[in-house]
Amino acid sequence: MSPKSESYEIDSGVAEVIHEHDGSLTLLVNGVPSSSIVPGEPERLDFEYMRWIADFLDSVKRWDKPRLTHLGGAGCSLPRYFAHAWPGSRNTVVEIDSELAVLARELFDVPRAPAVKIRVGDAREETDGFKPATRDVIIRDVFSSATTPRQLTTVEFFSAARASLSERGIYVANCGSHADLTEAKEELAGMAEVWPHIAAIADPPMLKGRRYGNIVLIGSNEPLEASPELTRDLLKGAVPAHFKGERWTRALATSPRHDSPGTP
Repeated sequence: MSPKSESYEIDSGVAEVIHEHDGSLTLLVNGVPSSSIVPGEPERLDFEYMRWIADFLDSVKRWDKPRLTHLGGAGCSLPRYFAHAWPGSRNTVVEIDSELAVLARELFDVPRAPAVKIRVGDAREETDGFKPATRDVIIRDVFSSATTPRQLTTVEFFSAARASLSERGIYVANCGSHADLTEAKEELAGMAEVWPHIAAIADPPMLKGRRYGNIVLIGSNEPLEASPELTRDLLKGAVPAHFKGERWTRALATSPRHDSPGTP
């Protein structure tokens, strides 16, 4: 029997919620899988790249009451996770689609503010307007179809993000990259101009440039290393992954992207 599904009109098109046989809910936005949520189980992350992000941030948590900003919300899987796993944390979600934000509140048991606050807005415009040193973690997970909008991949964007982070703050991005890793190479080049330390996490086929997939990119003012616990956690998932540090990321980086002339 096929899983039950429901469709909803949203600002950007159509959202479909599939009720999987294991009790999870899969959110598709215009046909693209965007979130997987298990009601009542915020600690469960079914999308591997989200688990890699959570494993990494759990391994380096540096703050008593972290302030996290999530650029891109969809079903709010990661905000739900951190609100649960990091008690006292404040998660602000920037979601451009107001109807999708309402849907997430209605269907996916997203905690109320101040644990999780959803702000409707454009991720680049919001980032440019952030006050200095007002957040500890920025997680960028923004897509239009299978691509991150260019204005969220430039040196100017990275500079705005870094300025808004605390001295020990961390920037994390979900980069969807093709087999030649062009997107990851260019983003890492831009990040290397802004942060003194960069790193990446992905599964071996992705790291070797064999297919399209997700690669997690990380920027920080402080050195980035994989603890034994992180190495273990990354390997134990359904899709084992590896942490790549300075040497690998800087060798991979090519030419950075910049804002196009006339970009606000």
